[in-house]
Amino acid sequence: MQAQGIDSRRAWFTVVAAFFSSGMTLGVAYSFGAFFESMSEEFDAAKGATAVIFGVTTFLFFSLSIITGRMSDRFGPRVVLAMGAVALFVGLIATSRVQSLGMGYVTYGAGVGVAAACGYVPMVSVVGGWFREQRAVAVGLAVAGIGVGTSVMSPLSAALIDRWGWRDTYVFFAVFGAVLLLVCVPLIARPPGDGTPQPSRFADALASPVFRRFALSAFTLGLALFVPFVFVGQYAKERGVDPVAAAVLVGVLGGSSVVSRVGFGSLVRRFGSFRLYRSCLMITAGSFVVWFVAGSSYAMLVLFVLVLGVGYGGFVALSPIVISDRLGVAGLGSILGLLYTAPGIGALIGAPTAGLLIDSTDGYRWAIGACFAFAAASVVLLTGLPVDGYGRLQRADNARG
Repeated sequence: MQAQGIDSRRAWFTVVAAFFSSGMTLGVAYSFGAFFESMSEEFDAAKGATAVIFGVTTFLFFSLSIITGRMSDRFGPRVVLAMGAVALFVGLIATSRVQSLGMGYVTYGAGVGVAAACGYVPMVSVVGGWFREQRAVAVGLAVAGIGVGTSVMSPLSAALIDRWGWRDTYVFFAVFGAVLLLVCVPLIARPPGDGTPQPSRFADALASPVFRRFALSAFTLGLALFVPFVFVGQYAKERGVDPVAAAVLVGVLGGSSVVSRVGFGSLVRRFGSFRLYRSCLMITAGSFVVWFVAGSSYAMLVLFVLVLGVGYGGFVALSPIVISDRLGVAGLGSILGLLYTAPGIGALIGAPTAGLLIDSTDGYRWAIGACFAFAAASVVLLTGLPVDGYGRLQRADNARG
């Protein structure tokens, strides 16, 4: 094993960088539920209107990954990650000074959305290019950063908001987050090769009926998956749960996703990436049944986020593996950028629509029921895709790398 080659010691530095960059950027984004009530009350906004901030952020994170993934393929990941550090700092500092919710859509949505687009998909695609024999484990460890970041940032946000207020909390995250991303810049590097930019694979992906079905499934999942990040804490607080304990629910979700990200990655060889991926979507759909019957029980809410975290973590960890099994790893940044646009659109629609349903029905049951229906549809859409004897999507004729 060469010191600078595929599956080398150097390759693991990219895993460290991807772990912390994804953990920081998405930890900030997914902790928005802890800020939800404070911002909603200060700007006298309805739940649906406040949830738009998260929807815009998640949409930009996923959709801009088309651009940042391609930029990483063409110019290298260090430039992209440095851009993410600047975007996170400027966006959060600006958000800490907004005087209207509408400006928050712009400052938080664009700042954190761009930062996450720089800190996740491009970095994970780089990790995939550095590994062959241990790719599933390496990608699983890299994306585990999201779960760790979420498990830490959500309760930390609630504690800081309680002590210092939501504006000063954003200033703290701006400074700390930007510094952490800049520290990761020298750790990340373009995968071994001939030094030429990676090819664009947009056309290959869009021409593939399998990819299109896979993306449609991810879209319907996105309609449901991100609703709890915004509303499960608010749901708990409305039932008498302490704000920090309510924020812990999102932290538990992130923590359980860490286990599944690493665990499912290690099980790929035994059960097959696509077979495991489909199981994760089934688990996600089932979790909403738990939320639907939870009522005011905090224990049941903990069970809900534990189960959801398992399904969510598997979705994140296995998506790059499943799609690279089908299309190869060459130009993977552009492929993943295109794929993640689908759940991004789902998040843009899903969380604000759930807020409107909650406002209009004065309760959560219709919103939770809709989440179950959309998550179940994401499973059904995977029926009939070509799977080999190892439980993976069959490799396409035009696969590269």
